[in-house]
Amino acid sequence: MGGYLAVRPQSAARLRLFCFHHAGGGALSFARWQNRFGPDISVIPVRLPGRETRLREERVVDGEQLSRELEAELGPLLDRPYAFYGHSLGALVAYSFALHHHRAGGRPPEVLAVGACSAPHLGMPVLEGADVSEEGVLSVMRASGGISSQLLDRPQWLRLTMTIMRDDLLLARSLRAAAGDPLPCPVLAVSGQDDLLVSPGAVHAWSRYAPEGFRTGSVPGDHLFVRDADLAGLLRDVLDERVPLEPAV
Repeated sequence: MGGYLAVRPQSAARLRLFCFHHAGGGALSFARWQNRFGPDISVIPVRLPGRETRLREERVVDGEQLSRELEAELGPLLDRPYAFYGHSLGALVAYSFALHHHRAGGRPPEVLAVGACSAPHLGMPVLEGADVSEEGVLSVMRASGGISSQLLDRPQWLRLTMTIMRDDLLLARSLRAAAGDPLPCPVLAVSGQDDLLVSPGAVHAWSRYAPEGFRTGSVPGDHLFVRDADLAGLLRDVLDERVPLEPAV
């Protein structure tokens, strides 16, 4: 399947959950999520250009351009109850797209859930220079646990991953620079108990953007706790509160 959709929505589901991946990652980060949520929630990973099956496509580093492209492809699918989950960079993508869609007159998500991401106004030191350096990219990858032994043993893979990560960090800088408005929906902000990159306080600062309701959560794991089951369980509980199952007739 091409474009931003990694899978098609399941027509019988009561809610669509669009998932936005971290910097340097892809839609495969959510490969196990459908089994964890069950058939009543349709898990829809979103794949940015320049990775996985879209490797040959030019990566997007401008936040406004990305929101326009997401609106064109995903906007028609937001006509029924839906939620967003964004992890790290994906949190900024989901936040910006939710605002863009709302400003275009669309319905807001039932919940915007963000994980492993400091609130947009806090920024990141690695993004403050005129360009994102190789040293800065490596420091983020080390702190996030994103350098595996497989990457170290394959220099070409490591170089490609660093190139993708650099462009994703440029995208994050663009998204943070344009942030500021509150969201028209409740927000769930989740931190990892062993995250060396983003502190719980920086995650809690998302409360500034959540006049419709705010909740925090903490799960075991490092910056990439998206790979573990605890996050899916927490998010499932929140979604069940917002969009409960209809009673059997």
